[in-house]
Amino acid sequence: MRIPFLDLKAPHVELRDELDVAYRRVVGSGWFLLGPELESFEDEFARYCGARHCVAVGSGCDALELSLRALGIGEGDEVLVPSHTFIASWLAVTRAGARPVPVEPDERTATLDPALVRAAITPRTKAIMPVHLYGHPADLDPITEIAREHGLAVLEDAAQAHGAAYRGRRIGAGTATATAFSFYPGKNLGALGDGGAVVTDDADLAAKLRLLRNYGSREKYRHEVPATNSRLDELQAAFLRVKLARLDEWNDRRRAVAARYLTELAGVPGLRLPEVADWADPVWHLFVVRTDEREQVQKELGARGIGTLVHYPIAVHRSEAYAGLGDGWDLPIAERLAGEVLSLPIGPHMSTVDVDEVIAAVRSVFAGDRTGALR
Repeated sequence: MRIPFLDLKAPHVELRDELDVAYRRVVGSGWFLLGPELESFEDEFARYCGARHCVAVGSGCDALELSLRALGIGEGDEVLVPSHTFIASWLAVTRAGARPVPVEPDERTATLDPALVRAAITPRTKAIMPVHLYGHPADLDPITEIAREHGLAVLEDAAQAHGAAYRGRRIGAGTATATAFSFYPGKNLGALGDGGAVVTDDADLAAKLRLLRNYGSREKYRHEVPATNSRLDELQAAFLRVKLARLDEWNDRRRAVAARYLTELAGVPGLRLPEVADWADPVWHLFVVRTDEREQVQKELGARGIGTLVHYPIAVHRSEAYAGLGDGWDLPIAERLAGEVLSLPIGPHMSTVDVDEVIAAVRSVFAGDRTGALR
């Protein structure tokens, strides 16, 4: 591919010297778990999000699961989740022992539709999990209002939304009960391996999370609750500290790419561009378009050297992992999105020439021009 969908080398080339310093600092310290790098990163990321507490864990999925467990959610409980999302949102609920109950998205933003949330609540509902999909915030105010009316927790899945803002408030800044992030390498803020974190203003919840991530132990060999081992290591924390300092700059570069796509691909017949709600400041983790001819479009863009991916080709309720759970579920929007979405290349290290080439290739494909394919 002349232009890959995702370039994970470029950011580390840009930061090589700083990452080398971080590496040497950790290795030289001889301290690799639950040390000063982790404490510093947790403090810095909490302040970045506008939250009082940050608890870093082993993955984004763990961040969701442990948050649910810390909230006391488990067997017999239900959690409302978007029908269109990455399966990790659902898996965290299942792993906590609860039952995911899907709610359809607003097609304009592909995020949880607040108008459909209330009808999905039952006496067993304990939490709502809005997902800030593709880096675009869900509509939080009506969701949190419904949650307050029914005494429910709100756990945000912000795995794709580091630095995004809702009505001028950064995601994680206390709107929800807790907000879970992933630091998977391809994220806007990505480690050099897996990692995750939860931010919250609730000191008791943060204390429970710290207990659950570390074998249920505050004191060595004293284990207070059945727990697990899910700790962000010192090396990843040090790398994330370096990258966090660049996150806003890199998000702005993503916004610049997205702005060009939105402007120069507007009006292309057969192509539906993503919409941005007037209350949202997205960070464009993904730039997801829609088309009825996805397979052909993807094939022809590939022939022109343009890498693309599909996020996500199988609706979660149709996956083998959830076979039989939702017999009778009618989720046409999730299935329609699964059949139409296509992610174009976007990232902070795309050059102007790269963006020009993607735009030209997309316009060419939708115009039916076959002359631009690679030989």
